[in-house]
Amino acid sequence: MNPSLDLGRPGTGDVIKLILDDHRRFEELLRLLRDSSEDRDAVRRAFATLHVAHAEAEEQFVYPTLRRKDAITEHEAEHGEEEHAEAEQALLAVLELEETAGESFDDAVENLATAVNHHLTEEELTILNPARDQVSAQVRSELGERFATERNKQIDGDCGRVENVRRIVERADNEGILDDE
Repeated sequence: MNPSLDLGRPGTGDVIKLILDDHRRFEELLRLLRDSSEDRDAVRRAFATLHVAHAEAEEQFVYPTLRRKDAITEHEAEHGEEEHAEAEQALLAVLELEETAGESFDDAVENLATAVNHHLTEEELTILNPARDQVSAQVRSELGERFATERNKQIDGDCGRVENVRRIVERADNEGILDDE
């Protein structure tokens, strides 16, 4: 197995560091998805698993806690969820392609990278920076444990299956989280 496909199994730590570690994993997995010499099917499955696990853990624990601590606004939390849904929609397009070579795959990966990179940058600036400044180290550590536990539970549940990603995208669409564009 490619060591770059290791999704990590954190148990504890400052939630900011844990999230940033995943962000760097996303960037590495996107780089591997662009590399035609890689096992792109394995990479897209690893990316899907990590993305769904990460997003679910953030939405269940991180965003609500940061809202309660007044580190972020309701709008920022909702915007983060919208961006997760947009990335999962782009991810579904990558997962549903039969071939992992050619222009269609490359275009789908480019759309995924655009959505994910935008979200990583925005989250690091508008969510993680306020969390550093306004949330105590103890709370960030406790939140890190909850984030890691949920993230690992999602990974153990094979959350990146195409059927699950499709269900998540349909739910987001039905809830009006995804734009109709």
